[in-house]
Amino acid sequence: MHRDAWPPRPAFRLAGLGLFFSLVPPGQSMEVTVPTTFNAINGTDARLPCTFNSCYTVNYKQFSLNWTYQECSNCSEEMFLQFRMKVINLRLERFRDRVEFSGNPSKYDASVTLRKVQVEDEGLYNCYIMNPPDRHRGHGKIYLQVLMEEPPKRDSTVAVIVGASVGGFLAVVILVLVVVKCVRRKKEQKLSTDDLKTEEDGKTEGEGNADDGANF
Repeated sequence: MHRDAWPPRPAFRLAGLGLFFSLVPPGQSMEVTVPTTFNAINGTDARLPCTFNSCYTVNYKQFSLNWTYQECSNCSEEMFLQFRMKVINLRLERFRDRVEFSGNPSKYDASVTLRKVQVEDEGLYNCYIMNPPDRHRGHGKIYLQVLMEEPPKRDSTVAVIVGASVGGFLAVVILVLVVVKCVRRKKEQKLSTDDLKTEEDGKTEGEGNADDGANF
């Protein structure tokens, strides 16, 4: 990450708890991890991080990624980058050639870098991910805030210690939960496939019996 571009630093970094728990939402959607807000100094490069967690390895022939931009929460989305077997930079007029894909899907990283950030770049950035056979689309939203100068630095020694301790514990808990969820999801998808196959076999058998009755 560029030295002049950074995520916000809340007191004691306890806000990171929300980010950790966002990895295991109650729904069945894919887990996408992004910072809620990302600060960048005007004129610097900003790497917008977007990582994901899927129960399946990435197959480049099936994997898809969309990045969109919104000026406001109620504004329409403008797509500026896609990934369909390869990176497709749509060269939106707003960004021209300042967007660069800096992630690695095989490592579950879908991040992009915005070169020479401008005040006009401020807004919402959406990261949409599909990784079949996972049936659910993942979505992460980042608010990019462009600053004219770097805010004063604060002593964050205590914050680092507390954050590291809490983060280490949560990382272990999350790993266990993700493994359990993946096992359950794969079982559910297998049961759904088996039920569909059983239903089709039943229909075929019923049609065969009907034909035998007619012949009799």
